[in-house]
Amino acid sequence: DMVQNHLLQLLSMVAMEPPNKVEADEIRAEKVKLLRAMTPINQDNVADQAVRGQYSAGSISGDPVVGYMEEEGAAEDSSNTETFVALKVFVDNWRWAGVPFYLRTGKRMKEKVTQIVITYKENPHAIFSEDDSEANNRLVIRLQPNEGIQLEMVSKKQSLKERLETEKRTLNLDFFDSSGESRIADAYERLFLEVIKGDQWLFVSRDEIEASWDWCDTLLDAWTEKNIGTKGYSAGSWGPSKAEILIENDGRSWYEG
Repeated sequence: DMVQNHLLQLLSMVAMEPPNKVEADEIRAEKVKLLRAMTPINQDNVADQAVRGQYSAGSISGDPVVGYMEEEGAAEDSSNTETFVALKVFVDNWRWAGVPFYLRTGKRMKEKVTQIVITYKENPHAIFSEDDSEANNRLVIRLQPNEGIQLEMVSKKQSLKERLETEKRTLNLDFFDSSGESRIADAYERLFLEVIKGDQWLFVSRDEIEASWDWCDTLLDAWTEKNIGTKGYSAGSWGPSKAEILIENDGRSWYEG
């Protein structure tokens, strides 16, 4: 449900083409196009592009917590129920061909955070610094907590001694601080308001639900056919080590800033 209902929603909103108008049907149509263009994760690539995990006992904020199988109400046959998923996804269209999208969601993680991180391409040639880690600008869209937009960019150091050295600087837009409001409305408050107004642009269409489940069902079938089980991870961590390998194989890493 988290993949189909939440992660794919965020992916489609970020990667879809701009709609002709800010109207429900136009936005939905673009989202459906994006979802239908996603390359399936099937038996041929599931081992390299998908990780499923289940949390074991650990600690969160210093407090001990039990593992999934020790939770009240957990059935004995739940040993292969995933509480974590990491995916490497491709969109097979003109704009995004060859660009990887890395998706990650899980329960009992180190922090509860929802964000979209856009990492810009590396420069083909570094002329200011030999440190490649300084080469990538990032745009971070924070959905929760502390809603806002953060731009991490490389700029010249303000120094007379290090004339052409660069460093990472951060531009931060905090929606709460800049809104002048006493609080930011909850996501469900916005949805209820749209229901009252009769505006459906925040809601999914039947075609969108079918397209997202069609993609997810292919992934689930691949896990079953290849008999791929869950990888363990401690509660209070960022997930199983296999998820780190998934992205590190491409010379990248999960953003945990």
